[in-house]
Amino acid sequence: MRIRVGHLYPEYLNIYADRGNIAVLARRAALRGHELSVRAISRGDELRPGELDLLYIGGGQDREQALVAPDLAEKGPALAEAVAGGAALLAVCGGYQLLGRSYRGQDGSLMPGAGLFPLETVAGETRMIGDVLLECRLDGGEPRQLAGFENHAGRTLLDEGAQPLGRVLYGFGNDGVSGFEGCRVGAAIGTYLHGPLLPRNPWLADWLLARALAHASGGPPPALEPLDDTLEREAFRVAASRARERGGRR
Repeated sequence: MRIRVGHLYPEYLNIYADRGNIAVLARRAALRGHELSVRAISRGDELRPGELDLLYIGGGQDREQALVAPDLAEKGPALAEAVAGGAALLAVCGGYQLLGRSYRGQDGSLMPGAGLFPLETVAGETRMIGDVLLECRLDGGEPRQLAGFENHAGRTLLDEGAQPLGRVLYGFGNDGVSGFEGCRVGAAIGTYLHGPLLPRNPWLADWLLARALAHASGGPPPALEPLDDTLEREAFRVAASRARERGGRR
């Protein structure tokens, strides 16, 4: 099956090799006989919700975020329509911040957000840096762990009742206080975890792929054929071990 992917602002938002998440999705899809058809969507490009099964936006610094923020805010209604229609989405760090209602940078400037996630972000004076380990429970299933790397000054505050991606076991998370990391709306996930995220967390890559396939086929998320994830499990083990060495939740 052909999975149609919209990669938002790849020429602006690709810090910490976040583009590698697309490579992981493409490889894991191909090993199961599917094709990832990736289209770059940048400033001034139209976003047609019904034509995309999966959307992706990476991280960037404040300068790059400021360049794309107004355009992304204009695309907000189309993004919300796509997610409401069942499309999957992954947003990392800067992209995650800009999919909230707004992001106030360190210089005091206010960047408009797309409004997909029920949250706001304000830059703090210190950065929150290091390996992170989360506990997640998606779709009421068994708890799973996610490992990644965070490096952000933003303090992201979820609205009351908003659904976080996970609970912080080790690291800072959204704001270093709440114990929450990321946000989820339907099959849309936002997170601060870089690294890139998916090579060491193949179960999350497959969760996104299954929902993208469901959108493409009009059916339920399929059970994906297991792959040999020996290297991925070792990458997770190393990242999780580094996170545990930091001590308890920051």
